[in-house]
Amino acid sequence: MQRTVFFISDGTAITTETLGHSLLTQFPNIDFRQIRIPFVGDPAKAREAVTRIDEAGKRDGAAPIVFNSIVDDQISAIIKSSKAVILDLFSTFLAPLEETLGTARQSTVGRAHGVSNLERYEERMEATSYALSHDDGLSVSYEHADLILVGVSRSGKTPTCLYMALHFGVNAANYPLTQEDLENQQLPATLRPHKAKIVGLTIDPDRLARIRETRRPNSIYASLKQCHWEVEAAESLLRATGVPVFHTTHSSIEEIASRVLQQLGLQREMF
Repeated sequence: MQRTVFFISDGTAITTETLGHSLLTQFPNIDFRQIRIPFVGDPAKAREAVTRIDEAGKRDGAAPIVFNSIVDDQISAIIKSSKAVILDLFSTFLAPLEETLGTARQSTVGRAHGVSNLERYEERMEATSYALSHDDGLSVSYEHADLILVGVSRSGKTPTCLYMALHFGVNAANYPLTQEDLENQQLPATLRPHKAKIVGLTIDPDRLARIRETRRPNSIYASLKQCHWEVEAAESLLRATGVPVFHTTHSSIEEIASRVLQQLGLQREMF
């Protein structure tokens, strides 16, 4: 069974899609064809969206599902005229919020993902720059790091650091354990003063070998034997030094980042 799902917003539609996707994961037996339509900010664009929605319904033989977060009531009404099941995120949540807060909403487009707070936006950009300059041990100056991810090459350190920088404004550095580190079974001297900031990442050796094979085919670096040795040596080193370790094999970047922040007690508002 296939159902078409639309995420429609007068902004980026990122928030709408994030919430909608979370709800759809609870129905794993249904094949959802997901379509995002952002920046529906005038009646003409709303009518274009309605045309797409109704065409999808005819093709599927079932009413499309529409997650709608358009602020303007008149434009939202056009979307609601479509032959679809409309899930209006704003009307669902804003009415009870207005009641409990005792004040009316101020309808403004794009607040969630705009640059309404320039200072916080700059902090996020600076954190992203920090993650890039402290990627894979490029810089070993960790005085200003909020956290340092340590693990073997291709265990998920870089994407996790960038995610935390972009979404939480965290100064996240990462260090790849080298052959020498693994053989010596010691954290490098540059990391030792910052042990309280360190979290280890590990991964299933078979999975690691497949990832590395796409990067360097038929190399010792990607061989299953090398991957098994590195993972076992890294886990042994991190256990011996008392560094907390998280497995990345079956975890999303979002989940890894949340666990790392929780482990270190870093409470940051998500952008």
